[in-house]
Amino acid sequence: MMGKTLAYKILEEHLIEGELAVGEEIAVKVDQTLTQDSTGTMAYLQLEAINPKEVATDLSVAYIDHNTLQAGFENADDHAFIASAAAKYGIVFSKPGGGICHQVHLECFGKPGTILIGSDSHTPTGGGLGALAIGAGGLDVAVGMAKGKYYLTVPKVYEIRLTGSLPDMVNAKDVILEVLKRLTVKGGVGYIMEYTGDGVENLSVTDRATICNMGAELGATTSVFPSDKITEAFLEKQGRKGDYRELKADEDAVYDDSITINMSELVPMAAKPNSPDNVEKVSDEKIKVDQVAIGSCTNSSYTDMMKVAEILKGNKVHPDVSLVISPGSANILRQLSENGALASMISAGARVLESACGPCIGMGQAPKSSGVSLRTFNRNFKGRSGTKDAKVYLVSPETAAVSAITGYLTDPTIWDAPDVSEPETYGKTEHYFVYPKPIEERPREVVMGPNIKPFPIKEELKDKIDKKVIFKTGDNITTDDIVPSNAKLLPYRSNIPYLSSFAFTTLIDDFKDRAERNGGGIIVGGENYGQGSSREHASLVPLYLGIEAVIAKSFARIHRSNLINSGILPLVFKDLKDYDLIEEGDEISILDLLSNIGYKDEFNIIIKNKSIEIPVKLIVSKREAEVLRAGGYLNASK
Repeated sequence: MMGKTLAYKILEEHLIEGELAVGEEIAVKVDQTLTQDSTGTMAYLQLEAINPKEVATDLSVAYIDHNTLQAGFENADDHAFIASAAAKYGIVFSKPGGGICHQVHLECFGKPGTILIGSDSHTPTGGGLGALAIGAGGLDVAVGMAKGKYYLTVPKVYEIRLTGSLPDMVNAKDVILEVLKRLTVKGGVGYIMEYTGDGVENLSVTDRATICNMGAELGATTSVFPSDKITEAFLEKQGRKGDYRELKADEDAVYDDSITINMSELVPMAAKPNSPDNVEKVSDEKIKVDQVAIGSCTNSSYTDMMKVAEILKGNKVHPDVSLVISPGSANILRQLSENGALASMISAGARVLESACGPCIGMGQAPKSSGVSLRTFNRNFKGRSGTKDAKVYLVSPETAAVSAITGYLTDPTIWDAPDVSEPETYGKTEHYFVYPKPIEERPREVVMGPNIKPFPIKEELKDKIDKKVIFKTGDNITTDDIVPSNAKLLPYRSNIPYLSSFAFTTLIDDFKDRAERNGGGIIVGGENYGQGSSREHASLVPLYLGIEAVIAKSFARIHRSNLINSGILPLVFKDLKDYDLIEEGDEISILDLLSNIGYKDEFNIIIKNKSIEIPVKLIVSKREAEVLRAGGYLNASK
C-alpha cells in the first residue's frame, strides 16, 4: 500500500462526503474560518440570509484589516455591521489595528492538522503551521460557518523538496519566488503544494508561512508544511503549546509531481512588473527606486521586522525614497516599541503605518506616476498599487531595506547580515479581540448602514441563453481587472450596484455601458481567467450586470467556484483554437441547458451571426450542477 501525503492525511481525517480520489468532489469538515472586511461584509450578508443560530465551526474569526482608512462613513459602517454579525453568530471579532488576518491567525488561533477556510486567497498562510488552509469565496465561507463543511475537488499533490539552508540575506520570499519562476502563475492549478526534505527544518514557522502565503500566486489550492519541533517551539512561544501535534507525510508517500530546490544555492530575487512569476535575480537589475513598502501578510512577521530594523539602524533612508513599514500584528508592533526596533526605523526616516494590509490592497501609499515601488508583498498586478503606470517589484524585506538606503534596487548580500533571533516569548496583545458572549446573551439583530446594499441573486437556470459577446479578454485576467481594488473603491465592497460602474476599468472604460445596452451578455476569456484574489465581487458584479456565461481557455480555481456559486456558467473551450473564432459583438446561442448541465461534459454553442458551432466543456459535480440549475449556491442551500 502506498504511503500517504500530509495533505491527504488531513483531508482523510475531515472527510464527510465523497471519495478521496483526484478529480472527485468531496465535502470536508471545517474546523476554523476567517474573514476580512473587504470580502467579509458580503460573507456576513450571506450568513444572515442563511441565518443559523450560531456558527458550526470550532472557531470563526472576523478580522478588520483591509478597509481601515475611514475617509467616510462607509468603512466604519461595514465594521459595525461585521461586529454585530460576529456578536450574533458567536464569532471572534478582531478590531481595526489588531493586525493582518493571516499573521494574527498564525500567532493566535491556527492549529496543525485543522482545515481552515477563509474569504481571502492568502488563507494558505496557515500551511506554515501544518494546517490545510484554503482560500474560498465568501459564500463558501458563509456556508462553512453555517453548516461546518466545505466542498472541493480533490487536487493532486505537488512535492517541493527543500534541501540546504538559506544563505545570509536570502529570505524565504526568495524560495517562493524561485518556485514561481520555475512553475509560473498557472503551475499550481489543480495541486496542493506540499513541502518536504531536510531543508524544512532550517525554516522557521514564519518562513514557512511566507512560502505558503505566496503559493496562492501559483494558482494552487493550498500549500502545507509538516508540523514538527520548529512548529512546537513557535506555538510554545505564542503560549499555545497545547495546540501542537506532530504531522508529516509517510516516508514512502507518492506525489503526482516533484521539484527539488537547494536553498543553499538561492540568491535574492525580484518579481518584475506586472506578474509574480516575472522573476529575475536582483543582481541583474539596476533600477532607481521611488518607494519601498515593507509588510503585508507575506513578510510582516516579527523576524522580518527585526531584520529591517537592524539594517536601518544607524543608517538613513535615501532622500529620493519614501519607505513605509506595516508590522503584521499589534503584538509585533508592541514588541518593536518595547525593544527599540521602532526607534531604529523612525530614526532612519521610515514611515510606520498601522498593523493592516494598507498598500498591499491599494489602501493608500499609491506610488507617483510611473514610479518604481519595491514591495515585500505578494502581487504586483497592473494598477493594484493605485497607480496604473507604476512599476511594482516584489522583493524580500532584506532587499527592500537595503534598497531603501541605497536608492536603487540592490542585492542585499553586499550588506552585513543582521543578527536576529526569536524572543523567548511573544507575549500577548489581547485587547483588539472581542469574544462572543454565551448564546443566550447574544443580540439577535445586526446593524446595517446606508451603504450596505442587498447582493444580487440569480433566477433559476433557463433552458436557453441568447446573448452577445460584450467583452473578449486575453490571458491571466485577474480579479483586480474584473473589479478593481483601490482606496476609492474598497469602501463600496458592500455596494454591488456602485461597484458595477467600475467593472473591467483597468482594461476598458465602458463595460457597464456594453452590458446595459445589450441586456447583459457573455464574456470570452483566455488562460487562467480570474486569477488572484478570492473576492466574489468579481462574479457578483458580472451577475448584477446580466452576464450569463464566461467562455474561457481555463479558469482560476476560486473564481470558477465563485461563478458557479453566482449561477454564471464557466464554460471552457474544448479546442483552444476556437478562442480565435469568437469576436466581440458575436451573437451566441446556448441551447438545451437543462438537459446538458450535469448530464453531458461537452456540448456545442452556436455563433449565430457566423453560422458556426463550436464545442465547449462544462465538467461539474452533481452538486455544482444543482447549484447552477438553482441559479446559485444560496438558492440551492435554501
